[in-house]
Amino acid sequence: MKLIYAALLATTTTLLTFNTHAQEYKFDPPWNKPFNDGLNFTIKGIDNVPDLYGDITDPQLVIFFAGNQFMVIDDLLKGFKETYPQYTRIFAETLPPGILAKQIQSGSITIGNMRISHLPDVYTAGKSRIIAFSDWFSRTEVYAKNKLAIMVQKGNPARIERLQDLSRADVKVAMPNPEWEGIGKRIEEAYVKAGGVALKKKIMIDKVQDKSTYLTQIHHRQTPMRILYGESQAGPVWYSEAYYQKMINHPIEIIEIPDKENIQATYMAGQLKKAPHKQAAKDFMDFIISKKGKEIYRKYGFTTND
Repeated sequence: MKLIYAALLATTTTLLTFNTHAQEYKFDPPWNKPFNDGLNFTIKGIDNVPDLYGDITDPQLVIFFAGNQFMVIDDLLKGFKETYPQYTRIFAETLPPGILAKQIQSGSITIGNMRISHLPDVYTAGKSRIIAFSDWFSRTEVYAKNKLAIMVQKGNPARIERLQDLSRADVKVAMPNPEWEGIGKRIEEAYVKAGGVALKKKIMIDKVQDKSTYLTQIHHRQTPMRILYGESQAGPVWYSEAYYQKMINHPIEIIEIPDKENIQATYMAGQLKKAPHKQAAKDFMDFIISKKGKEIYRKYGFTTND
């Protein structure tokens, strides 16, 4: 009897430990459907690489997407393969565009113990970054647009109503780091439009120093996760990111920013002059500006010219 009781106690303890661990990671990515045909070894919080997609070995097409477009990947690559069935092996990354640019310049990136040295065929980012690196590209196209919003916890317990509220001492803010996130600079522009240089200084200098503004390393994952886990109460994001979190029923709310204070982003794709797979790059560029490609972006809260 003692042995049976001990075994039951050990089993119960194991289950409680597992359930507690699962609870800790209940909002963790990947939020996309895993690209997997064999053994799936994704373990939340441990072995989890949500911003790398598809076939890393011998791909027929390599795409570096601005990170805030991760939610579009499943439908976009599926639609592309349906339109161009000759491409079955595609590799994509959705890291911050500044990080992806550094990866292109350095020739590789290392994540944990894994080194990736693929050169992209297509690189997507905000218009200003594409223009800044225009020498890299043989072709560029505008394919989608976006605006800013504030993501807050469900029910908005901090009572955030506008950008100025992010300067309050009692509000913990998740803020994209302007050093490598293009959105960070755009949000700073919105702060100035909403409350002048003083508002920008309060949020980006004073609150960073007192640690009530947290600068993210990979904003399109960290901002929602910090809000979902209660580490931050609010975060300025692209509208599409907050839209997606509500789409997948995560407990967040969207606070709209008035047009007079808002910023519009224009996203561009660039086909690299050194693209290893030139025909595939051309086909993808054609697809992303096609009616079907733009419909997919609109499904996830982006806007397009038509």
